[in-house]
Amino acid sequence: MTNRTHTKFIFITGGVLSSLGKGLAAASIGALLESRGLRITLQKLDPYINVDPGTMNPFQHGEVFVTDDGAETDLDLGHYERYTNARLTQLNNFTSGRIYHSVITKERRGDYLGKTVQVIPHVTDEIKHWIREVGTDVDVAIIEIGGTVGDIESLPFLEAIRQFRADVGKNNVCYIHLTLVPYIKTSGELKTKPTQHSVKELRSIGIQPDILLCRTERDLSEEIKGKIALFCNVPKDAVITAVDVESIYEVPLRFHDEGLDDRIVEVLNIWTRSPHLDQWRDLVHRIRHPECTVTICIVGKYIDLKESYKSLNEALAHGGIANNARVILEFVDSEDLEQDTPAAQQLFERLTVCDGILVPGGFGARGVEGKIRAVRFAREHKAPFFGICLGMQMAVIEFARHVGEMPHANSTEFNPSTPYPVIYLMTEWFNPQRNMTIVRTQQSDKGGTMRLGAYPCVLQEGSRAAEAYQTREISERHRHRYEFNNDFRDRLEACGMRFTGLSRDGQLVEIIELEDHPWFLGCQFHPEFKSRPMSAHPLFRAFIHAALQFQQNSKRVVA
Repeated sequence: MTNRTHTKFIFITGGVLSSLGKGLAAASIGALLESRGLRITLQKLDPYINVDPGTMNPFQHGEVFVTDDGAETDLDLGHYERYTNARLTQLNNFTSGRIYHSVITKERRGDYLGKTVQVIPHVTDEIKHWIREVGTDVDVAIIEIGGTVGDIESLPFLEAIRQFRADVGKNNVCYIHLTLVPYIKTSGELKTKPTQHSVKELRSIGIQPDILLCRTERDLSEEIKGKIALFCNVPKDAVITAVDVESIYEVPLRFHDEGLDDRIVEVLNIWTRSPHLDQWRDLVHRIRHPECTVTICIVGKYIDLKESYKSLNEALAHGGIANNARVILEFVDSEDLEQDTPAAQQLFERLTVCDGILVPGGFGARGVEGKIRAVRFAREHKAPFFGICLGMQMAVIEFARHVGEMPHANSTEFNPSTPYPVIYLMTEWFNPQRNMTIVRTQQSDKGGTMRLGAYPCVLQEGSRAAEAYQTREISERHRHRYEFNNDFRDRLEACGMRFTGLSRDGQLVEIIELEDHPWFLGCQFHPEFKSRPMSAHPLFRAFIHAALQFQQNSKRVVA
């Protein structure tokens, strides 16, 4: 095992503006270092005050990613797991809120022996402590600092990583700064001034970057690289072009072609083997040269921000790669399906030209009836249907109403007085991560009170789920409060609904299917969190395969 004192640390910061792709850059660097035989881990340090993103609106923050141990984290951790073999936990995502909560708890307990508690050294020491903890037993820890250099809330994290090089030694730390080199169409020029100002801001707080990743839509010439190197005080070969690409899975290969991994191991003074990137090259080839195309319609309420369904979108793409198909995504706002209007009718016509319909997870009553109508459309038209989390619950409600003869069936989340509460708030269950029974009420805090993280599930022999997984027991990640109500299991089963995935004790319904449908499956968990580009999740692989069969049987081929 690698001693933590021998661990190397890479710190990734961002400048100019947000959403440049620090998460993808960190994940791609992790992939390159793994291809060289190094053991890596990644950590995201977020400057917002929330303890975690669990209660944040997806329109503000995007997707909440969930780890096996039940951590609700930033969506960048999804990139980390998809690109590398690292398996992430609570240690891999810290927010300002979590850091300050820990410091204040220690102060109340008397740990600081009456000292005045300050940002320096107490908050920065807390940050450095958790950086060291995540770096245990790996060769390289890649730490991404959220936000943009110059933001006031990021300063404690930047100060902590400034101090870190002095703590662990110069050869054990590499600072990588991601910045923007915009192309001005009117003048036909790439402009380096934003990068110069961003690096100047970083240097003003004591951090001199070792490597610059320059996000741009056009390749940087040697002349531009030389100019950036001169004004930012870095070697010319440390100026890396991070050019826009068609597929995000091309990024590791582009970085390698630019010599990024060579530069990193040189800065860190670490010996590695030559990189083995054949799997990545094969992946990109399959993405660029699909044999066919399939169209999937996602009916949700967060469609205006595609980041809300980041892991879902990627898992569908992975399912397509596994079937040698390009997946085209059509997004329909479920609220627009709720009214009997010409506009809603046009949206239903869009559903008729899709090869599969997916209803994803979500919270709250807005758009629910539109999702139920989409489920009914898929059931009655025999179109492949995949319901995830809330999507499964919508499938149960729709079936209860229109097949099970339970009008007004609903979830108590949306109608507490429904006569048929087929979905309800479970107030007590066993949590395998904490090895304890969890008790929850309607008055419980919102944050961290869901069924979170990995839970085992036993599959019914002969089911579509068992056929997809090729095993009888699985483990999948959850993030929800409401559950299927077992009081209605026998009644719905008599009408043709199959409960093909259950908890080990048989009390929690995890997967439902329909008997008289080519491919109709709902799952209470979030399978998208475990899908990988080179290893598509079994359910997404099976769903895309069913959609291709539906397309072929319908004799509808998308150009």
